[in-house]
Order: sequence, then structure tokens, then C-alpha cells
Amino acid sequence: MTIKVGDKIPSVLLKQITTSGIQDLDTASVFNGKKVVMFGVPGAFTPTCSARHLPGYVDNVQKFRAIGVDIACLAVNDPFVMDAWFEYANATNIKMLSDGNAAFTKALGLEMDGSFYGLGVRTQRFALYAEDGVVKLIAIEKPDALEVSDAEAMLKSILALD
Repeated sequence: MTIKVGDKIPSVLLKQITTSGIQDLDTASVFNGKKVVMFGVPGAFTPTCSARHLPGYVDNVQKFRAIGVDIACLAVNDPFVMDAWFEYANATNIKMLSDGNAAFTKALGLEMDGSFYGLGVRTQRFALYAEDGVVKLIAIEKPDALEVSDAEAMLKSILALD
């Protein structure tokens, strides 16, 4: 079942690269007590993800911070790839989260079959906004689209909540 508005973010361990190496990161530490936009992408370094989705959040990170919202990017990639993508995109102030085994993606009900492209199970393109671990907004893209989960659309949607 796909996560929906009003649902609590599932508790799952993700991975992240820090100066100390690979770190386990419980989703509670990402979401609890915070306002967070998490956007999910089918893959780091893939065309739309690298050319438009992540750059939109990089360009708008200060607008999100100004309204007290943290940004996290999720992909079914290993933490080393996510760290390299962070460096490549200069994604300062964006938490790059690895869901290498798709456990969180599946818990959200947002997996897709990327086998046609040789990718296996991946995350659908989406964005969600949560306050204190509870989903307030969710935007799931149609295949091959980037219309409702980009940074500008999420900013507009969040501001409309108030």
C-alpha cells in the first residue's frame, strides 16, 4: 500500500556517508521533530534526476531553509554513489540517503520495476512533505514526468498548507 497523507513515516534504516564512513540512519532521526521534504529518484546520475530533479532542490535549498524545512534525497543506490552524486551536484544542505536494498522504498509503497533499463527495483519519482514524521503532502510522478515533485511545485504546495 502506498503511503498517504496522515500516515507516519515507517521506521527503516538507511545509509549515508559521513566523514567517519558509512553511517546507519534511522528514518526517525531524519523526520521526527522536523519539517522535511524528501524527494525520491529512480537513480543517481540518471538523466532527469541529474539534469533537473536534484538541481532544482539545490537551487532552492535556501527557500526551504527559510521556512524551516530540511531536504532529503532518496534513491536505491549505494551510499558511495549517493556521496559521489552529492559532490557532483554540490548538494550542500541536502541529506543524500541510500536505500540500497529498497527497504524504505518498499515500506513507502513507492517501488517501481526498472528491469527494462537494467536497474531492478527502484524508487518511483516522488516528493513528500512531513512534519514530525507525519506525511502532510505527497506528490507521485507519472512515468517519465517531472511536474509535481520538483522543488518549485513542492514549495508552492507547502506554502499553500498554511
